[in-house]
Amino acid sequence: MPGGCSSAACPGHALSPYATSYCWDVLSGPRLRQVALVARDCDQVAGELDRAFGWPPPFHDPGVGRFGLTNAVFAAGDTFVEVVAPAQPDTTAGRYLERRGGDGGYMAIFQVPDLAAARRRVADLGVRVVWATDLPDIAGTHLHPRDVPGAIVSLDWAAPEQSWRWAGPSWTGQAPGHAPGGVTGLTIEVNDPAAAARRWAAVLGISAANSGPDTVVELPEPGQRLRFVPARDGHGEGITEVTIAGLPDGGPWVIGGVRFAVEEG
Repeated sequence: MPGGCSSAACPGHALSPYATSYCWDVLSGPRLRQVALVARDCDQVAGELDRAFGWPPPFHDPGVGRFGLTNAVFAAGDTFVEVVAPAQPDTTAGRYLERRGGDGGYMAIFQVPDLAAARRRVADLGVRVVWATDLPDIAGTHLHPRDVPGAIVSLDWAAPEQSWRWAGPSWTGQAPGHAPGGVTGLTIEVNDPAAAARRWAAVLGISAANSGPDTVVELPEPGQRLRFVPARDGHGEGITEVTIAGLPDGGPWVIGGVRFAVEEG
């Protein structure tokens, strides 16, 4: 990416299992920064995450009320796990719950270094935008799930790049002290894994590669990957697993219809 650098170019980058794509405060490519679960009961699922992982208290964003939702956003390292729940009838999240048959993974939010280029890319691909916002320190672009199968994908930008306004005041314009670790990957159930992998990779501006029976997209972030697998009978498409470095020993845990697994190695 213009203005970025490879992880190998950063002194000490390879020494830490929790190193990120930031090199001298520059993001080198698309990074999976946040994953959202949708649940019928936000407080219940947030409580299960808290008891299982002991993350700092979540941020509750009043801004999601515009979508008819309530939420809780947990910091896992400098990445984020969000729970959203419908607070009124006829919401996108509520329809997803019905289609999926219960709680499950809902959104994948990627931080990109050049949002204008990313928006041009998705327009060229014919991908529809269902919501966008541009603030001085953060911007977001939600893509139509019929055009990018398996989840609602969002392409976001933040300044400074370590900050993340969606996680609340302590992450607005800055990055507070935080534990190591963070979200390293997703498993997404889709009707056509190979086609979905190609589509997500094209949207992110990277390449897709086949790995064994599953189709995997490797992200520039060291160790981050997206794995696409066939959807099970009787279930709609969706995110079914999140891998995270820095979880406590034990697991895996199934919370909010999603399997949380420790990133190994």
